[in-house]
Amino acid sequence: MTTERKVFLKNFIWNMLGTGFNSFNSLFFLVIVTRINGIQDAGIFSIAWATAYILYTIGLYSGRLCQVTDTENKIKDKDYIANRMLTCMLMIILAILFVMLKQYTPYKSSIFLLLCFYKATEAISEILYGIMQKNEYLYKVGQSLTIKSIGGLLLFLSIDAITHNLILACSSMILLNILVMYFFDFRRNCRNLIDFEIKVNRAHVHQIFKSEFFVFANSFIGIYILNASKYAIDNYLTEDIQAIFGYIMMPATIINLFTQLIFMPYLTKLKEFYEQRKIKELKKVAFQIKLAVIGFGILATALGFCIGPEVLSFIYGENLMAYRINLSVILATYILYAISYVNLVLLTTTRNTLIQFVIYVITAIIAYFVSNAMVKNSQINGATISCAIILGVQFLLYTICTKIVFYKIEQTNLK
Repeated sequence: MTTERKVFLKNFIWNMLGTGFNSFNSLFFLVIVTRINGIQDAGIFSIAWATAYILYTIGLYSGRLCQVTDTENKIKDKDYIANRMLTCMLMIILAILFVMLKQYTPYKSSIFLLLCFYKATEAISEILYGIMQKNEYLYKVGQSLTIKSIGGLLLFLSIDAITHNLILACSSMILLNILVMYFFDFRRNCRNLIDFEIKVNRAHVHQIFKSEFFVFANSFIGIYILNASKYAIDNYLTEDIQAIFGYIMMPATIINLFTQLIFMPYLTKLKEFYEQRKIKELKKVAFQIKLAVIGFGILATALGFCIGPEVLSFIYGENLMAYRINLSVILATYILYAISYVNLVLLTTTRNTLIQFVIYVITAIIAYFVSNAMVKNSQINGATISCAIILGVQFLLYTICTKIVFYKIEQTNLK
């Protein structure tokens, strides 16, 4: 086995483990909160987590994808770090303004703010992960995610089980993230990769804000689109229904996780294909990933229909047998979302972000009106149907735009 192949496998395995643990943590956290704190707290935790994830896109701003696929390398690591500090500060400020605007209770506001601060620490870590990945140390990213995920879960469980205090449990995760980020991510793995002699270039920091605005906007609006039904539930229904919808939505993250696990190790390869104008090779890899995603999604949907409610009822300790169709529809719909994600990466790699912004704005407008109308009239069934409509529209728009963009690229290469 060649050295390059060994490095690829090492990166792939550790990235799979780290990303897997990190993605499943939200499921485990919700299980713990349901079992220990009850279904009402689970509803609060579910919508707070969704909101923190939306604000997380502000902290990330351009994200690791753009950092790793930066072909010119004019913007230095310290510029990215400085930009990330500013975006995380903005993230926290907006979180405070959000809970003030919604006029939540002090308890609910505390959970929202703590989870937002938790995601802010993750956003800072992501900039360090980008530095590692650009230097072919993706396996170290996986190791860090594994430590944080398993350690955070065990700490959260222990604190919550002992105190039955969700505020203390959330605070413990923040502390762990800060410690791992400093001692493992920075001191052990990144300190020698960053050129500290170079001063932060304010023009470059501003350039990141300007050049990656549409990437940020797409991520921000995209997360809202995924959670539009949850916000409609927050407006019209109870915390109990919010928790139940969170339960049946959670298995869909498995399809997202599978897609990301396959795609992440190929990011640098896709960048190389595009730089070398090997469009056929790029499209071939994307097509193979789409086939794998579809196959996995069909299997997940079938299992969800056959045993999903039984498994979820056992996990959460709530009777979810009445939601078999809801679960199956959501799983099937997320196959379309996963394919849209593949197209998103392709368009981002080719730096076609404006067209994605248009897609997201159109989908978000539809999401707002459809989700609110359907949840108000049909409750949880309306939330399920609105989710299917929203992601179906997004899939259609992404498919059309991706085909148009690559047709133009191929025509340009022929000239």
